[in-house]
Amino acid sequence: MIGLSYFGRMPTTTKLMPLPRRQYFFTANGYRPRRQARTGKAWGRRCATLEAGENKAGHINAGPNEGIFFFDNIFPLRLQWLMRIPFLNVDRSIPALLKRVNNPNLAAADPMTVINRALPDSLPMQVTDVLPRVKEGGAFVKFSHDGTVSKGELETTLKKYLKEHPINPWFNPMRRVRAFLVQGRPWIEDLYRIPSARLRVEFLASSPEASAAELTQETIFSLFRRYGKIADIKAQPSDSKVLPRYAVVDYTRVRFGVMAKNCMHGFKILPEAGGGPSGTLLKISFEQKAKTHWIRDWLFNHPRIVIPAVAALVAALTVAIFDPIRTFFIKTHITQAFHLEGNMVGQWVRNQVNRANDIFRFGRRKQDDDSLEVLFEDRQGAINQLRTWLIETADTFIVIQGPRGSGKRELVLDQALEDRKYKLVIDCKPIQEARGDSATISTAAAQVGYKPVFSWLNSISSLIDLAAQGTIGTKTGFSETLDTQLAKIWGNTATALKQIALSGRKKTDKDADLGDDEYLEAHPERRPVVVIDNFLHKANESHLVYDKIAEWAAALTTTNIAHVIFLTNDVSFSKSLSKALPDRVFRQIILSDCSPETAKRFVIRHLERDAEDGAGDQPLLEAQAQSHLDELDETINILGGRLTDLEFLARRIKTGESPKKAVQEIIEQSASEILKMFILDGDAHTRKWTPQQAWILISQLADEETLRYNEILLSEIYKDGGESTLQALESAELITIESSNGRPHAIKPGRPVYQAAFKYLTQDQVLRSRMDLAVYTQLVGIETKNIEKYENELKLLQEANARPSFMSRVQWLLAKADASQSKIEKYEQESAKLKKTLMALY
Repeated sequence: MIGLSYFGRMPTTTKLMPLPRRQYFFTANGYRPRRQARTGKAWGRRCATLEAGENKAGHINAGPNEGIFFFDNIFPLRLQWLMRIPFLNVDRSIPALLKRVNNPNLAAADPMTVINRALPDSLPMQVTDVLPRVKEGGAFVKFSHDGTVSKGELETTLKKYLKEHPINPWFNPMRRVRAFLVQGRPWIEDLYRIPSARLRVEFLASSPEASAAELTQETIFSLFRRYGKIADIKAQPSDSKVLPRYAVVDYTRVRFGVMAKNCMHGFKILPEAGGGPSGTLLKISFEQKAKTHWIRDWLFNHPRIVIPAVAALVAALTVAIFDPIRTFFIKTHITQAFHLEGNMVGQWVRNQVNRANDIFRFGRRKQDDDSLEVLFEDRQGAINQLRTWLIETADTFIVIQGPRGSGKRELVLDQALEDRKYKLVIDCKPIQEARGDSATISTAAAQVGYKPVFSWLNSISSLIDLAAQGTIGTKTGFSETLDTQLAKIWGNTATALKQIALSGRKKTDKDADLGDDEYLEAHPERRPVVVIDNFLHKANESHLVYDKIAEWAAALTTTNIAHVIFLTNDVSFSKSLSKALPDRVFRQIILSDCSPETAKRFVIRHLERDAEDGAGDQPLLEAQAQSHLDELDETINILGGRLTDLEFLARRIKTGESPKKAVQEIIEQSASEILKMFILDGDAHTRKWTPQQAWILISQLADEETLRYNEILLSEIYKDGGESTLQALESAELITIESSNGRPHAIKPGRPVYQAAFKYLTQDQVLRSRMDLAVYTQLVGIETKNIEKYENELKLLQEANARPSFMSRVQWLLAKADASQSKIEKYEQESAKLKKTLMALY
């Protein structure tokens, strides 16, 4: 501690004469008189700094006729945090700082002035040393007296004077300076210990051979109450083995504890006062309360409450901050506010580019319009029906089903919704094909313009949730499932769609008094259109995405927020959609392959367009259109009316090939795809069918255009799980299952060209012999298992000595076994022929 030596001209009497402030200056060793600074000689005796007591022993020695007062409220007590700063000596820094900050013109501004004012002139004593305790906010004042007045009387006089003439320092104007006589032997330490309102009072023996007495709470109260209000006194537990014995005294204020510690430390309680036979010595130290960081401790000690509460708070902040931003980006994605097509400058640039293209023949705008017009003319009824449904006030839940390549997307977006200003297209294919939850969330968000999206946080929060679950035993809720994340994306999208639908509403409208729901119900033309493309694509892998989309679409239609149109290749779409809207009838448009006449016109129009654009040899194209007209009719009957196959045919003809050769190449390419996807050995774990099951359908459809659905199910190959196998083959587009009155009744090739491809595959004798041999081998295995089953039952009947009444059962089993054996022999004969073929041919 910094020692403050009080020097001055002391009169012969005991009256203290305060010196004027100008006679002092501040040094590293405390306050010194200016005369000493000039001459270098001490006036009276020179005093050490006493940072750690006299001679750095940690104590202040008071001889006969000497005493010590402790004054509090001399320094700010709120500067204790400075002790935690490394390499900062607060005992030197704070007095120097106060010296600069204090205003000499203010009363009680300077610590030395405070002490001078606190000592009355009539007090019969002489100050010898002043030792500040910066971290404790006070100072020790060592004095001497002539013995005519006791130290107790000096304390009484001083306290009375301070009460009549209060001194309130500027840093704590609500509290006055107090002074108490030091009863014990104070410990002057410069350790990094922060004062506290809690004191640990230890009871020590006055001599090594004596024993200490444990004071009662009444005795402790009588000794310590004079220094301030006591909140509680806690005695050491009786069963505690900690020595020495102690008690804990809690004051209501830190300054009360500081005063008590400095005045009572080292105080000896005499035997007559309850201190035991030889007296008890008090050792007092500051003790930090266990609940200093009670908020932090409570948070860490109650994770079951805190972690879910933090999760809820984070979720609430996320909704409050990010949801409006995400809704804004979804609206801009639907309205295309930031796209070039959405403003006048962008439209002007696009028009100039189109004009340049027309001039330099770089290309045509909407190249497919001319050829697709033929297809749209053939389907004009479906287009008009779709437009009519979109202006009706009833809930619009439209499903357009057709095989892949039938032109569903073009029909809806380019024709039926051509004049619609606000439409949102969601492609389920990239969402379903995304690998992992994070990729699925990011892809779904990109489809609707939902951003910012922090999909990578889902993995981190899952790890945090897993660690917390191992710690507290329950889930914290930080991590969110894919179901929850998708629900958020669709929920924000619904909000944006509703805002767009209501954006054109004005207060001057006739129906301005209607509510939002009634207004949207009365104005179906203002509702945006949501087109969900590739619905149920690879639905056999996971139904989660499609279930959430179906539920969301049902909510959009029932609340009149938007029209919803589903585009799907799956004929079993009603199973998924019925879960979302079980009480509604879907409005359906079934698109099939176009008729041969329309297909022919489509190819010819495609060739004519290329001739007009100069993309091919115009004389050659005209000659082909005239001379190969009969050949084109024949090839189109083989190819069918699938749009993708017709476009491929037109491109092949444009290169100079004849229609027959082009169709033959399409057939060969389709046969190669079928062979690779359905016949050749692949990953047996991902396939839901066997090559034998696929070959049965290929070989039979090569001879017949349509197969009976139930006839296939009754065959030996399809007895176990036949329906699921057929559905898997339909999803893979090998076959198409037609329904009548809601039940499947017929099986056709997945594409019209597939029947020709099936015939092409069956004409390969080596492939046919190999696959027929595999089929016969599987049939032999099935019949062998049947015979084993019959024999086991006959054996059980024989061991049980069956009664004559069971003879009919025995006869039935024997007949079944004979029939199976006959089939095996037949299959073996056919297998032998096939083996000879395989041995003879390459």
